[in-house]
Amino acid sequence: MSYQFITSAKLPTRHGEFDIHIFENDAGQEHVMLTVGLSVAEQNTDAAAISSQNAPPLQKDETLVEQPIPLVRIHSECLTGDAFSSLKCDCGPQLNTAMQAIQETGYGAILYLRQEGRGIGLTNKIRAYALQDQGHDTLDANLMLGLPADARIYDMCGPMLAHVGVKAVKLITNNPDKVAYLAENGIEVVERVPLLVGVNDMNAEYLATKRDRMGHLLDKNINTAIHLNK
Repeated sequence: MSYQFITSAKLPTRHGEFDIHIFENDAGQEHVMLTVGLSVAEQNTDAAAISSQNAPPLQKDETLVEQPIPLVRIHSECLTGDAFSSLKCDCGPQLNTAMQAIQETGYGAILYLRQEGRGIGLTNKIRAYALQDQGHDTLDANLMLGLPADARIYDMCGPMLAHVGVKAVKLITNNPDKVAYLAENGIEVVERVPLLVGVNDMNAEYLATKRDRMGHLLDKNINTAIHLNK
């Protein structure tokens, strides 16, 4: 499936101002990238060309200043957590913590992917919630509905990062699948930045399931004292 950039604008938030970029795939599904301190790759190329025409040649002992590695979060849409502050998951706190960290760093991006409920959609997600209310864990609930444990894909991440010329990242994630995908598609993950926030009595078992059954890289003793490791 192919993805194309549609439009962008400034987006002021309580964390600070981002540039918001909209991408669309062949099926008309929209994905969002929020950036701070990153320029569109084509603009970078044009600016470099203009600068090289007007500036004197570099001396042998002069070096170009390297750009810092951006802090990047790949975040799949979670209406219940991101918008409604659900305590069943940690998605809302993860999103807000990542946005704040990127603002403080001054150089990074949030890739907000429209794949609700780990890719099964909102209706099926709520059906899975109902099964969780009966005592089933988050993985078994999906399987009982005949759905995959995790149906997310990340093929849109490459084009989105390429739009702002990013080839290496510090990735905010506990999910090794995201690290592996980027590495397999030519994007170097120079550092994995752990993220454990928003833990509470309602989601501790959910997080333990992700750790024990889905391979997420979480501490053995999940507690609220662990925060974004910048």
